[in-house]
Amino acid sequence: MKKHPDYQKLAALFPHIRDYQQLADKHGIDDIFQDNGGKILQVLLLLNLCQLPGREGNDAIDEEGNEYELKSVNIYKTKSFSTHHHMNPVIIEKYRRVDWIFAVYKGIEIQEIYRLTPQDLEFYYKKWETKWHDDGGKDINNPKIPLKYVQEHGQLLYRIEQVEESDGY
Repeated sequence: MKKHPDYQKLAALFPHIRDYQQLADKHGIDDIFQDNGGKILQVLLLLNLCQLPGREGNDAIDEEGNEYELKSVNIYKTKSFSTHHHMNPVIIEKYRRVDWIFAVYKGIEIQEIYRLTPQDLEFYYKKWETKWHDDGGKDINNPKIPLKYVQEHGQLLYRIEQVEESDGY
């Protein structure tokens, strides 16, 4: 079978992709192409966080031992953040114990990062608890948090500059 004309370009880029993956491995991310691995690595490094192992607990921890839930959105695809596929009171209580970090992307380009506290998100926690009880204890499938809410209620931690000269662009 004949290779696509762009294959040579991919082959030339691949050593850099391997370097990227090696950096991700160092920070506990085993695949930059799965589960937003590359984006998570960028947020961890921008905010000086460490990834927490496993899929059941919180996502990251800072130098002071504070844990965080990390969320990202590609605004070319949607304007809201996904939460949890089985939202219920147990998950909500877990979420009430940590701040959330929301990263906003255009495709692969990070635009902004916000931090919301449990108090900032209490509106949603109460809403989800009420729905769960009203529906007879049925888990909620992935309720969303709108980007607009995050931007209006969150603390801005990072915003991309038009040209980040220190990054060599």
